[in-house]
Amino acid sequence: MTRSVNAVASRARRKKILKKTKGQFSTRKNVWTVAKNSYEKGQTYAYRDRRNKKREFRSLWIVRINAAIREYGMNYSQFIDKLTKSGIEINRKVLADLALNNPEAFKAIVDQVK
Repeated sequence: MTRSVNAVASRARRKKILKKTKGQFSTRKNVWTVAKNSYEKGQTYAYRDRRNKKREFRSLWIVRINAAIREYGMNYSQFIDKLTKSGIEINRKVLADLALNNPEAFKAIVDQVK
């Protein structure tokens, strides 16, 4: 009996990966083994960076809050300490947005904390 290889499914599997690597450079888009490796590596980066994105945004918010609060003679650490002691529960994302887009509201929070 002859060996059955199911070429239709194999071809479909390859086409799926090659379609996903369509915009890449050189052989990464059209040579099967290179494209497969490139795609898998990209997926690992995507998985890793979905987690790193959260860290990077938190860091950005802290930098923005620190820059805004220095105008009022405080630093980030002192501000966050006084914020928690005064019982104001507002997260860093909102604080950074207020500092950037609505300085009056940010100043009101700073005055309340002082």
